Amino acid sequence: MNAPERLPIADIQALPDNRNVAIDEVGIRGLRYPIRIAGCDGAVQTTVADIELTVALPAHVKGTHMSRLVELIERWDAPLSAANLEQLARGLLSRLDAEHGAISLAFPYFIRKRAPVSGVESLLDYQAGARVSASATGPAEVTLTLRTAVTSLCPCSREISEYGAHNQRSYISIEATLPPSGPDIVLEDLARIAENAASCEIWGILKRPDEKYVTERAYDNAKFVEDLVRDVALALNASESISSYRIEVENFESIHNHSAIARIARRKDAA
Repeated sequence: MNAPERLPIADIQALPDNRNVAIDEVGIRGLRYPIRIAGCDGAVQTTVADIELTVALPAHVKGTHMSRLVELIERWDAPLSAANLEQLARGLLSRLDAEHGAISLAFPYFIRKRAPVSGVESLLDYQAGARVSASATGPAEVTLTLRTAVTSLCPCSREISEYGAHNQRSYISIEATLPPSGPDIVLEDLARIAENAASCEIWGILKRPDEKYVTERAYDNAKFVEDLVRDVALALNASESISSYRIEVENFESIHNHSAIARIARRKDAA
């Protein structure tokens, strides 16, 4: 038998569109893929990311080629870093023949920590992310995000009480945008900035001597939500690796059924 004749397959997405409406972003969301993350001291960690990829679509083009977005991630093998993210974004523009594109990733990230007194080691999980936005002209913009759990203790409660003070778990969220061709930064850097601003940081495993340290450290280092957000801002202001940032701190109050929140957003080059 003769092989069946192969007919051309129509490329509907490439057809012209006559509505004359450009699309700012079109692409895919909810793509889950294993990725590798470049950490401190050259370490590389494997995790799983939820990924969004989008490109701008000109007014005269009917649709983008969604499968090429998945192919881009399938072929990407470099550990995630600021420099590699920019390369990936350039590949996105080239693969989709686009003038503008963006890639966002959200993933759990683990940092191994040593307890303050016993020295026992354990992993602590953080919610992390990265976003890169690139255009055909000009540098790409890379933003790293990290959400860190910490302990905060109320200065007012400590001051007015004969003994004890109420404390709570707090979450510090940082979005840090990196300057083009600036010093590199890793997620551990953001974690350290957040944890240094807290009444006390937290660990995955604590022995009794460690628990004593954490309790007393928090008591001696009482901070309002306003103190937390300001201290994080001061540390980010001092970093040459960050050009702009957004901080949110949320204290899950232990004596109320509501949270206390504070936010600061700054561009360092703003007047």
